[in-house]
Amino acid sequence: MARKRRGLTDDDRAVWEKVASTVARHTPPQPQTDPGDADPPPLQTKSGKLNGTSPAALSSPASGPGFRIGEKAKPSGTSHDLSPSVAEHLAAAPLRMDRKAFGRMKKGKLVPEARIDLHGMTQDQAHGALTRFIHDAYARQFRLVLVITGKGKDRDEYGPIPVPRGVLKHQVPHWLAVGPMRLMVLQVTEAHLKHGGSGAYYVYLKRRK
Repeated sequence: MARKRRGLTDDDRAVWEKVASTVARHTPPQPQTDPGDADPPPLQTKSGKLNGTSPAALSSPASGPGFRIGEKAKPSGTSHDLSPSVAEHLAAAPLRMDRKAFGRMKKGKLVPEARIDLHGMTQDQAHGALTRFIHDAYARQFRLVLVITGKGKDRDEYGPIPVPRGVLKHQVPHWLAVGPMRLMVLQVTEAHLKHGGSGAYYVYLKRRK
């Protein structure tokens, strides 16, 4: 037989209300945020604009063209090649021979009295051949000789150390400026186009004493 549900008596209700009045409501803690992290609310002016911008402009995407970094940068016009070319190095050398004779030589109007072609030689072979050639020309009292080096060929592979194109083209002026040959050589410059252009050198020798 089911038992009758018993309600609260007046005494029970009085005790419950007394206990409930002493209990504080529990509120879960809110996460703390840095006031600086929140964006400040926009200031609305009398004209209805927010911070000087209309609400429509804030909600619509930019209609102007996209910006690309560096698109307005002006080219410097300077080269980053710190090593001057052979032609620039020779052009900067002081003029030691007669100016008029030098001008005629540069224009190809002086005919070389002897020539040597170093094509196909190794550096050791070319240096020895050039030394003998200059000594012989100086002994025979020649004044202008032609040294052909070629312009060089592009290498198929490039290593970690850059190698200039045309090894002999770069080495010959250096060889002529050091050692015993510098005592015989007065001026070196690139040849005129009719005599090989940048692939050959005019070597003007000193007078034998």
